[in-house]
Amino acid sequence: MADETETQDEASPQGAPRELSAEERIAQLEAEVAKLKDEHLRALAEAENTRRRGEKQAHEARAYAIDRFARDLLPVADTMARALASVTPEVRASDEAVRNLFEGVELTERALIDAFTRHGLKRVGEKGEKFDPNLHQAAAQIPSEHPAGHVAEIMTPGYLLGDRTIRAALVAVSLGRPASVRTEESPPPGQASGHSPSQSSGPSVDFKV
Repeated sequence: MADETETQDEASPQGAPRELSAEERIAQLEAEVAKLKDEHLRALAEAENTRRRGEKQAHEARAYAIDRFARDLLPVADTMARALASVTPEVRASDEAVRNLFEGVELTERALIDAFTRHGLKRVGEKGEKFDPNLHQAAAQIPSEHPAGHVAEIMTPGYLLGDRTIRAALVAVSLGRPASVRTEESPPPGQASGHSPSQSSGPSVDFKV
């Protein structure tokens, strides 16, 4: 009898894990499957992010590969523009040699700008457009016919390569129309309000720009 009890104790030692029920085993397997599924999804997401980063870097490498080369060519375009601006219409009309030279430089500048455009390099900076600190660099503020806060003069054009500004346009920003012009355009004293000049001291002119 004692021998039989000892045999049962050896078969079921104290502290041995109990056998899980079918429901508990199913729950354990489901938890393991959920964990593996989550790890799988995370791995897929990381792989997709890596792929997108690689594509973006490759796109930027292609788009901005000529960045430094373009910067080196911008002074050439500036020199041509200054040369063309220095020749007045009167001089071109009076001197055939100058006119032919002017036309040659003009064609060369146009070919250069066309080459810029084909490679994604775009000239920016136009009179009258609203000042944009991403595209313009203000060198001065002057009265002009353009509204305040708009570009009054272009000193040096800017350039975009794709969506990246490689050189901002150097501009003068408008302060608005000169005060004398605005005063002349103001109605005579008393006209706007319907009172006679003796009854009104006249409209006030806003000189703030």
